[in-house]
Amino acid sequence: MYDILTLNKIAACGTDVFDKAKYTVSDNAENPVAIMVRSAKMHDMEMGSELLAIARAGAGVNNIPVDKCAEQGIVVFNTPGANSNAVKELAICAMLLASRKITEAAAWAASLKGTPDAPKTVEGGKAKFAGPEILGKTLGIIGLGAIGGKIANAAEALGMKVIGYDPYLSVHAALHLDPSITVVSDINDIYKNSDYITLHVPYTPDSKNMIDEAQIAMMKDDVRIINLARGELVNSEAVVKAIAEGKVAKYVTDFADDVVLGVENVIVLPHLGASTPESEDNCAIMAAGELIDYIEKGTIRNSVNYPNAELAKTGDNLVCVLHKNIPSILSKITTAVSDMGCNIENLVNKSKKDWSYTMLDVSGGNIDVNAITAIEDVIRVRVL
Repeated sequence: MYDILTLNKIAACGTDVFDKAKYTVSDNAENPVAIMVRSAKMHDMEMGSELLAIARAGAGVNNIPVDKCAEQGIVVFNTPGANSNAVKELAICAMLLASRKITEAAAWAASLKGTPDAPKTVEGGKAKFAGPEILGKTLGIIGLGAIGGKIANAAEALGMKVIGYDPYLSVHAALHLDPSITVVSDINDIYKNSDYITLHVPYTPDSKNMIDEAQIAMMKDDVRIINLARGELVNSEAVVKAIAEGKVAKYVTDFADDVVLGVENVIVLPHLGASTPESEDNCAIMAAGELIDYIEKGTIRNSVNYPNAELAKTGDNLVCVLHKNIPSILSKITTAVSDMGCNIENLVNKSKKDWSYTMLDVSGGNIDVNAITAIEDVIRVRVL
């Protein structure tokens, strides 16, 4: 039996994916082979010797010590795209909130409770909450992956002009974009030409403060900025200053900090991007599937620290080796396996930054896991 530890409440439709004849899923497993987690902080957690993988039921992995896990041969998965529709819908909502002063109008209307003639007061005061339509306006999208692509298509269907920027745009993602959407090669084209700008990229050292004073200076007057991706992508001080100066009309963010909270023309949401029951279900099912594929087949899909790889087992054994990405190590692994009398039928070797994954489909011989593990810079070996 494989023990799976849940650190948060995971949707039952996800935990039910595990075959009960093979897996035990609980929140008290002492030495699990895998962990399912949502928001629990894991940086100070001791990783058991049996732990093979961690699956984050969501996209962000800031709560997981990803590099430490790589060093210990623990594959960390996330679930990109599982919450894409939820974020898409919130992004469309955010554009409307940024345009029509809806939150301010609703708060003002609620404040009229108990006044003598609320209906008349409402009619007389509604003009101050007027705002522009999104029809015909230009939406600039930074990041055209699973989320950004859906937003682009939805905005186009609502009559907006859509321009997008994504230097890593995959062929698969490009094929799913409406033909009328313009993809630009210079991110500054987004800043200069958009009435609305929405961000859908991961947070990295390179993307920190990708919207700052210099970028805002390029933008149109009365631009509306939406950040449902990561708080660190936008310099809060720069946006608040631009709002005070009248350059930015509205800022909608899913990330609270003391700089933006309570500021006029800033709408702060409590990280609602993926907060739908459908999204939580999708993430749980996807995370469970990733763990099962890795535990049973050695397949890595949607890992944040090791490369994606898969190889069908046609021989007697599938040898799966996690190792550092350095010259000559592959030849050492194959030589070791061949010296055991094994015939390598097929082989896959993939790398991701400092880390690599090699899968060997072998027939015959006697596999000595310790001999492979003894190779310098080999992290972990499994035989399936």
